[in-house]
Amino acid sequence: MKKLIIGMYLTFMGVASMFGQTAKDCFKSMPDSLMPLLTEVNRADFIDFLESGMRAEVTNRFNRKSEMTRLTSDYIRIQMTERSSWQMKVLPLNDSVQVICTVTTVQGPVADSDIQFYDTDWKALSNNKFLQQPCMRDFINAPDSLQDNRICPALAQIDMSLTSAELSDANDTLTLTFTTPHYLNTETADMLKPYIRPIRKYVWRNGHYQPLISL
Repeated sequence: MKKLIIGMYLTFMGVASMFGQTAKDCFKSMPDSLMPLLTEVNRADFIDFLESGMRAEVTNRFNRKSEMTRLTSDYIRIQMTERSSWQMKVLPLNDSVQVICTVTTVQGPVADSDIQFYDTDWKALSNNKFLQQPCMRDFINAPDSLQDNRICPALAQIDMSLTSAELSDANDTLTLTFTTPHYLNTETADMLKPYIRPIRKYVWRNGHYQPLISL
C-alpha cells in the first residue's frame, strides 16, 4: 500500500509538472528587487484576499495603496499607484518550458509601457527573442512624397515613440497603442489622425509574439 501511495504521488507530481507554473506560483517566487514597491507579505496578501473573494488592496512600502485587480492561472494585473500599473503573463515556450512577460505602464504626460521577459526563475531574457517592438515609423502611414505644408511640420512634432502595452487575460494576445499623439494639441492630433495607425496587435505563437493586426 505504501508503495502504491508513493507511486500515485510521483505520478501526480509528474502530471502537474507538465502543466508548468501558474501566474500565482511565479508571482510568489518573484525577487523583491524586481518589485521594490511591494513587500513579500504584500504579494501573499494580494492572492489571499482575491481567493477569499475580498478586494485585494494592500499598503505598499510608500504607505500608499496598491491593488491586484485580476488573477487567473496565467495572468496578473496590479494597479501599483494612481499613475502606474503592472501586468504579468505566463506563456508557453514549448511543451515543458515557460516564459514570463511583464508590462510596467506609467502615466506621465501620456501612458508609456516597458515590456520585459524572464524565465520562470526570474532571470532576464532578451526582449528581441520574443518580440520585435515597432518603431515610431511603424505607426505612421504618411508617404515620403507628402508635400502638404501643414502636415509635414505637424509630423515633425512627433519626436518620440510612446507606446502603451496591454496583455490579454483571456488569450495570448498583446496590444500596443501608439500614445505619442495624445500629448500633441488637439488641432495637430486631429490633423495627423488620417496618417496614424494607432494600434498593433500580436499573438503568441511558436514561442514569440507575431504581428496579427495593424489598425
